[in-house]
Formats: sequence, structure tokens, C-alpha cells
Amino acid sequence: MRKTVILTIVMTFSAACTAAAGGRFAAPPTSGSDTPAARGAAFARAHCAACHAVEPGFSPKPEAPTFEAIANARGLTIDTLRPWLRDSHNFPEVMNFAIAPEQVDDLAAHILTLKSPDYRPPIQ
Repeated sequence: MRKTVILTIVMTFSAACTAAAGGRFAAPPTSGSDTPAARGAAFARAHCAACHAVEPGFSPKPEAPTFEAIANARGLTIDTLRPWLRDSHNFPEVMNFAIAPEQVDDLAAHILTLKSPDYRPPIQ
């Protein structure tokens, strides 16, 4: 339990520091499955989890939408998700970072794995 808490803190701090540094994120190393969704999940855990819930749950920052909520947004398709991911963090006063084009497809693939016909937004 203590290791899990410490690991979570370290990963969150690391992701926050990476995001705060600005710039484009490089792909994290992958192990095991090398599918786009698996690469996207690894990228999300490394670079997005400080603000967003990248798996079902609550986002660390309430103003950041969960990936599950994004996946289940009405009308969302791969074609609407890609440009949104590419352009969604272009707010220098708030986030000021961009997702590298080669990461957009992987991240989109991960987000789309969270699409569910049974999805109900959590009460916060």
C-alpha cells in the first residue's frame, strides 16, 4: 500500500513537471503490448495523468475532463478527436504544451477504448 502511494505521488509529480516544462512530449518507452492504444495509455499515464483521469475515475484537477468523459462525448469520432487533441492545450497561460503529431493517433486510440454505451458521468 505504501509503495503504491509513493509510486503514485512520484508519477504524478513527474507528469506535472513534464507538463510544466512545456514543449512537445516524446513517446515514452513501451513494454509488452505495442498497440496504438497501449502506447497511448503509456503516454497518457506519463504526460496527462497529473491533470486528467486517464482511466475511469476522477481527474486530479476537477477542471480537466476525464478521458472517459471525452471518449463518451456526444458525436465524438476519431476524426473529431484527433484535431481536438492536437489543438486542445494551446493556452499559454494555463497549459502551454502540444502533443507531438506522432502521439495524437496513439492517444486517440487509448481514449476511444474508454467509449461505452453504458457510460454515465460521475457525480462530483
